[in-house]
Amino acid sequence: MSTMQLSPSVAAHDIRDVKLADLGRKRVAWSAQSMPVLQAIKERFSKERPFADLRIGGCLHVTTETANLMIALAAGGADIALCASNPLSTQDDVAATLLVDHGMRVYAVKGEDHPRYYSHIESVIATSPSMTMDDGCDLVSTLLTKFPEKLAGVIGGTEETTTGVIRLRSMQKDGALRFPIIAVNDALTKHLFDNRYGTGQSTLDGIVRATNVLLAGKSIVVAGFGWCGRGIAQRARGMGAQVIVTEIDATKALEAAMEGFAVMPMSEAAQRGDIFITVTGNTQVLREEHFASMKNGALVANSGHFNVEIDIPALERLAEGEKSKPREFVDEYHLGDGRTICLLGEGRLINLAAAEGHPAAVMDMSFANQALSAEYLARHRGTLPAEVISVPAEIDEEVARLKLAALGVTIDTLTSQQSDYLASWHEGT
Repeated sequence: MSTMQLSPSVAAHDIRDVKLADLGRKRVAWSAQSMPVLQAIKERFSKERPFADLRIGGCLHVTTETANLMIALAAGGADIALCASNPLSTQDDVAATLLVDHGMRVYAVKGEDHPRYYSHIESVIATSPSMTMDDGCDLVSTLLTKFPEKLAGVIGGTEETTTGVIRLRSMQKDGALRFPIIAVNDALTKHLFDNRYGTGQSTLDGIVRATNVLLAGKSIVVAGFGWCGRGIAQRARGMGAQVIVTEIDATKALEAAMEGFAVMPMSEAAQRGDIFITVTGNTQVLREEHFASMKNGALVANSGHFNVEIDIPALERLAEGEKSKPREFVDEYHLGDGRTICLLGEGRLINLAAAEGHPAAVMDMSFANQALSAEYLARHRGTLPAEVISVPAEIDEEVARLKLAALGVTIDTLTSQQSDYLASWHEGT
């Protein structure tokens, strides 16, 4: 671990209970067994030490999978400061084991309120990170807007999620971005697998854990048919649900229709759905006019990064404060006309609020991209523009190669004749 010194005024940590470390240790080890690519990278990092003089400030979901990423970075010499990227996504036992067993500065408590959430982000910034690792861009946006004096030592960063990349590109367009950030979300071995298979499975897992609802025979409305929406729609259909997709993009809507899903505006879907899942990255996807026409007992959940996709204040107004909590992650709003609408997980990421997020096997690729992108930034410090940068193709290909090897899958290679043919324009019919 790095020996870089911190100001005495920087809080050492803020977690729920150090006594949870033993449970966290066991669960982190269990997760590691399904992350062979990251383990191989960790082994190389421990020898090459690419982060020996760097402090990495992370704002990520504090889960068992994230813990293995942090441990791999620490093996490469990084000094770690970590906070949560969502108030409900922290696994408190994992936060404890990262602190107790690995000496990391951790600022994360499941259920933290808004002020505490941002105080944790500010605690990470107070450690003067030389590299950022974000999931949603809250760390970078806070750093840029509130602590510009900390920017001089930052060599670059990475961003994990679609929402964060959208925000970063907006920053770049406005001239506000001050250091290079690699858009890990856009790597093929991230969004084609993590977003589709990870979000697809974990979102439905979160809904079932929160409600114990039977999905078979239900009408499930999926708002958004990006990679996350595709995954949710496919998994919901596989569980026997009748799936309706809403979209604003004509091409994505056409693809959903070609996949056999019903496609319609939300104004129509609102009358038909039993379960609603927003996954657009936009705001007020489900609004007052939609709530007004929903069935009694409709379940409303979000799997987008921020809790703005469902207009919760509108739901509060319709219920005039009349709500109950029949289950831990269910808020039942009692409307004036006698209907109820159930909001799951406070409108936050349902797969992390009520469940454990993506399976470790798929996060293995996402976090391998994170680790190798961080290494790329470290090795190219001072040479990259202050822009949103794509994951280098060689990193994407290396992650895919390592994952195939871990799965025991082999593939063909081009013969010399095939390579020559592809490189030539002379041969035709």
